[in-house]
Amino acid sequence: MTLATEIRESARIALAAIRANKMRSGLTTLGVVIGILTATLVGTMLNGMTLAFERSVSSLGADVINIGRFPWMSFEDYRLYRNRKEITFQQYRELERQMSLASAVAPQSEDFGVSVSFERRRAKGVWLVGNTEAALAIRGLTVTQGRWLSASDVSSERAVCVLGSYLAEAFFANDDPIGKKIRINDIPYEVVGVLEKMGNMLGWNQDNQVVIPVTRFKGDINQRPDYVITAKATRPDLLPEMREEARAVFRRIRRIEPGRPDDFAINQQEAITSFFAGFKTTLGSFGFFVTGLSLFVGGIGIMNIMFVSVAERTKEIGIRKALGAKKRTILTQFLMEAAGITLFAGLIGIGLAWPISWKIGEMAREAGSVFEAQMSWWIVALAIGVSAATGIIAGFIPAWRASRMDPVDALRSE
Repeated sequence: MTLATEIRESARIALAAIRANKMRSGLTTLGVVIGILTATLVGTMLNGMTLAFERSVSSLGADVINIGRFPWMSFEDYRLYRNRKEITFQQYRELERQMSLASAVAPQSEDFGVSVSFERRRAKGVWLVGNTEAALAIRGLTVTQGRWLSASDVSSERAVCVLGSYLAEAFFANDDPIGKKIRINDIPYEVVGVLEKMGNMLGWNQDNQVVIPVTRFKGDINQRPDYVITAKATRPDLLPEMREEARAVFRRIRRIEPGRPDDFAINQQEAITSFFAGFKTTLGSFGFFVTGLSLFVGGIGIMNIMFVSVAERTKEIGIRKALGAKKRTILTQFLMEAAGITLFAGLIGIGLAWPISWKIGEMAREAGSVFEAQMSWWIVALAIGVSAATGIIAGFIPAWRASRMDPVDALRSE
């Protein structure tokens, strides 16, 4: 008998044994089903979170630095930073003049609680951003309707604005917003553009924003705004050099004496991506711990049921060995039976995970999020592989015991 024939025969016998004990096999798979379901959902959620995060955080730019009073994602005592001097518009101008490795430099001022209205519709808690014409390239934004702020808009302090996609849809669902007048904190502004949908970033809706000239922000919103200065490197590989240049120049501008620490922070995309990587690792570790625990319990169940199966079929094993069956044939038969049970459990787990993932993604889209619960092919392949491996590992000892039986002793058993 060839190896291929042995495998086919072992698979047939294993399938027949599973069919003969449907109830027992089904109950044994419960732990494996829970484990594979958990693993598949965790992998799918992490995959969707990563894709959504990468899309949303891309707006920060991998070749962009942000100079502000406070560091991002810092867990140090806030009192270390609260007394730092504000960054002024004049400091931005001086930095822009002295920077040589930056292709664009722009100030940015923000308010996260303004009111925006159009006719009888009103939105509260809107993110208002004061920018210049250079901010379009620095922030990586795309305008889908109209235009971005121009240099003349900024210099002449024109009352114009660019809307995020969420506000544009809320106020002008069936109308062209360009040229319309909205009111920001009851001050009229003309809409000149609409931004492309950006989605959420760390729970914050980036489409619920309005951009106005930074010079207008100081007059209408805050008389003493605390600016953040953004700078884009001429080339991505020059980002470290540009960061050091900006630090040296800004220390001179802020008149910081040698040896004293900076009274400002230079932030970049890496700070948020590192924080997200740690969060994803923690979440994934917890999820896969639950998965491992479920698979361990399921594996013990598979091992027990295979010991019972071997004990019940001792005489059958003796007859097969007396007729010339090799040890590997008996070993393969019982390993295939164990792997078949867990593989079936894995398919059930994947079958349950798919509609759950789809529903989560559908709910996220209805909420306006760019999150997508994507069950990629590699997640399915990994789940199937893990389920089969669980059966092989759990069933190895019973199968090995069956393959080592003495045919005479096996035929004597009752």
